[in-house]
Amino acid sequence: MNPEAPLRDLWYMPALSASLKPGAMRREMLLGEPVLLGRMHDGKAFAIRDICPHRGVPLSAGKILPENTVQCPYHGWRFRRDGVCSAIPSLVEGQDMDPEKIRVRSYPVKEQDGLIWVYVAEKPGTAPKGEPPRIPMSDGQAKASGHATIKKANPKPRWTEIQTFGCSIDHAVIGLMDPVHAAFVHDHWWWKRTPRVKEKHYAPLPTGFTMSKHKPSKPAYSLLGDVTTEITFELPSTRFEIVEGRLFGKSFKVIGLTVCTPRDEDHTDTIHVMYWPAWLTPLLRPIFMLLGPTFMADDRKMVELQREGLKFSPNLMLIQDGDQPAIWYHRVKKAWAESVENGTEFANPVQERVLRWKS
Repeated sequence: MNPEAPLRDLWYMPALSASLKPGAMRREMLLGEPVLLGRMHDGKAFAIRDICPHRGVPLSAGKILPENTVQCPYHGWRFRRDGVCSAIPSLVEGQDMDPEKIRVRSYPVKEQDGLIWVYVAEKPGTAPKGEPPRIPMSDGQAKASGHATIKKANPKPRWTEIQTFGCSIDHAVIGLMDPVHAAFVHDHWWWKRTPRVKEKHYAPLPTGFTMSKHKPSKPAYSLLGDVTTEITFELPSTRFEIVEGRLFGKSFKVIGLTVCTPRDEDHTDTIHVMYWPAWLTPLLRPIFMLLGPTFMADDRKMVELQREGLKFSPNLMLIQDGDQPAIWYHRVKKAWAESVENGTEFANPVQERVLRWKS
């Protein structure tokens, strides 16, 4: 078991729904594997291995036919969305060969909330364990997932930003959950803050942990009036920030989803998607369009700088309490990898705790 390898038997989010039109397909590297992500003419998304089993040509260089199959550009072999070969044009009558005995690996796909999720199993063909995360836009709390239940189907993304970080998923995730870096990494003349002591309550979730609902200390939240915020993290890299409050006499939720999608061992896409009620768009969209790319670029540049030191394989350290979320991440990841390898039930090692740090 490689402790640095991305986890399997989990859902990953490689793309936004709006990026894939009917009849379109493209190669998406996912956990170092070439995946053909596409949308058939009937509108349904699919994901199969992007290598033709005949001569190894990428299927992404072919096309999607009106009959909703993928045609290889080399010899015209056709594959259905489940990876099964449906036709070999060179066969003639009397040749004893059944194309449907040939298949490429297919990946379960779930499309919801304007996002495309792909399940990467340890063993190909294994049924998914659970469902991908849903956007918690309602007021109720779901005990099973730790997130809010869903009353509105498929809420619409209001703002998105995707940047490729030159690092492994572990370093991208740890940077994502780091509670003490902001004063230094995001040190802009218009965003300077004096560090002060913070104290937050944390509790376990089914596959991660949550910073319990609290009054945020960042001045930026004052734009939304009197609010509370909750931050959750679950494997493999799903972070929600759930902001609730009232403004102009209306109750609202603003949901920030961030995922880290490993393309290969040295490149990870950090994808940030925001959801909010339509009536908040004139207030929030200009802010995120102006500041969002800058803050993500700050984090991206830092992991690229970090890479210069990691070339020399230094011994790294994590300290209490500021690095405790990173410590938990490594422990939860290790426990999940062991459960997959041994075929045992996953047990979350995170314990309820109050953390204190200065930032």
